[in-house]
Order: sequence, then structure tokens, then C-alpha cells
Amino acid sequence: MQTKLKFADRNLTVLIFLAMAVGIGLGHFFPAIPNVISRLSVGTTNIPLAIGLLLMLYPPLARVDYSLLPLAFKNRKVMGVSVLLNWIVGPLLMFVIALLFLADEPEYRSGLILIGLARCIAMVLVWNDLAKGNREYAALLVALNSIFQILTYGFFVWLFINVLPEKLGLAHFTVTVAIDDVMQSVLLYLGIPFVTGYLSRYWLIKFKGIQWYNRKFIPQIAPITLYALLFTIVVMFSLNGAKILELPADVIKIALPLIVYFVLMFMVSFFLSKSLKVPYSQNASIAFTAAGNNFELAIAIAIAVFGIHSPQAFVGVIGPLVEVPVLITLVKVSLWLKKKYYPA
Repeated sequence: MQTKLKFADRNLTVLIFLAMAVGIGLGHFFPAIPNVISRLSVGTTNIPLAIGLLLMLYPPLARVDYSLLPLAFKNRKVMGVSVLLNWIVGPLLMFVIALLFLADEPEYRSGLILIGLARCIAMVLVWNDLAKGNREYAALLVALNSIFQILTYGFFVWLFINVLPEKLGLAHFTVTVAIDDVMQSVLLYLGIPFVTGYLSRYWLIKFKGIQWYNRKFIPQIAPITLYALLFTIVVMFSLNGAKILELPADVIKIALPLIVYFVLMFMVSFFLSKSLKVPYSQNASIAFTAAGNNFELAIAIAIAVFGIHSPQAFVGVIGPLVEVPVLITLVKVSLWLKKKYYPA
């Protein structure tokens, strides 16, 4: 059966634009609403936003089958290619692209880097199915990325935003982040969904079975990510108010490097795997895992570390706005490459 993209996934870009418009409208016509939301804070953490961000990340982490991890460590090619592309090539490529396109925009540049460091663990399963990739292989790579993300994301943020710009002589453009702040945010916004996702998967499968979990529970909770994302965007844009209306040109400024990144990352991954004689179904899984990004995590960390009004948070919202149409196009490219290079 051919996989079809759901209406919400197919129109995610439009829905994000609508959420932005609703948020701006609330902030302009009903200023009492964002004022109430602003007061619902504990320290620097806004409670409604924190709830939205945690709900965004729970469904994809509850879907991950961590029992596949031993297979990843047994297959050295899986480990090697996935780690190389996701945790070396991907971050370095986004870092270089961010420097080239946004050399004089350190806040936007660091927002792009946050996206580049957040490897995909959710939508990749959709792109993989549409491109006729190997489902088990994609699930294995998602499990691998989830563990690597928890273990390394905080360090990578500190390395690529604090250390490397200074070593390259860009200290006067450096946006400094405290590694303690990043680690606390990672533990909160990635650690909690990871633990709850893992425990719910373990206990529900134990009592209800794997078939019920995959066919009933996961489809029921999957839309929560979309609802939470749209809720977060509405809240963010209502709190930013009229300032957002001054930024349409900045959307294009952020979108261009993202498009270049997605396309280059996919092509590099696809042809590297092809050169290693990886079968198409596995190649597609690797390529889309490498090209996609966990924009939910990038948004959460940007808000937690830099603030809800920050340019970094704005970049995080633009991420899925660009990723969805580009990755849909790359699915078609992948199927064309399959006919060209994998005729059998």
C-alpha cells in the first residue's frame, strides 16, 4: 500500500502561517491575553510554553523502539554512516552555511546552528515511508539519534556556538551561551519526554501488547505534536506583538540557508551511501534521517536559553515552515534517483 501524506502534514507550512497570524492578532487586538500568559511564569520559565514544548516532544519519543539499539551496534555500517552524517557532517555543514549566509547576524546564525544540531526523530519516518525506504532501518536510526541527542546535544551547542566561532576569529560576533543553561534545558525538554516516552512504551506494551500500542495508542497521541507546535507558535507570536510585523524579509533571510542545507545534506548523504553500495531502501532511510531536523527540540532550547522574544526562537519557528515543502520535494527527488541509480 502506498503511503500518503496526511492533510495536516501536507499543509503544515500553511498551518504554521495561520498560527503566526492568530498569535499576532491576539497580541494586537487582545493585549490582555499575552499579559496573562506572561505572568504565568516561574523564574525565566513560562508555564504555558513549557507545557507546549514538552507535549511537542513526547509523541515522537514515545514512538521510538529502543529495543532496536542493539542491532545498530551490531551493524558497524549503520553506526558509522549514521554517526558520520548526523553528528559530524550535519552540524559542520549547517555551521558553515550559517557563517556564509548570516555572517553579520549572530543571533540568527546561532538559531540555525541549534536546528542543525537537533537531528530528526519524528517526521523522518513520514519522509522515509513516502520515499519507499526501509521502515525498520529508519526506526533503528531514529532510536540511535534519540540516544545520541540526549548524550551530546548540550555539549554540541556549547562547542558550535561558543568555542568554534572564537577559534575562527569571530569572537566579536559570538553569541555566548552557558553550558549549564543548555544542559538544564536539555534535561527538562528532552529528558522528561524521553523518560515518559520510554516508560509509557515499556508499561503499555507489557499490559496491552505491541499491536495495540502501535496501532491504537501511537495514532491517538501523534496529533499532540502538531497541536502543541501550533499552540506554542500562537503563544510566541502573541507575546512578540507588533515586532513580528517588521520581520517578513527576515523569513526569507533565514529560509535560504535552510533550503541549501536540506538539499545539500540529502545529496551528500544519498551519494555517500550509494558509493558504499548501500541498497536503496536503506539509503533513503539514511538520507532522510540526515537531512531532517528535530525542530521541536531546537525551538525548546532556543526559548529556554535565549528567551521567547529572541531571534533564535524566531529561527526555530521558521525551521518547519521551510522543512516541510523542501522535504516533500526531496521525496520526489529520491524516487527519481531510485529509478536512475537503482533500476533493479
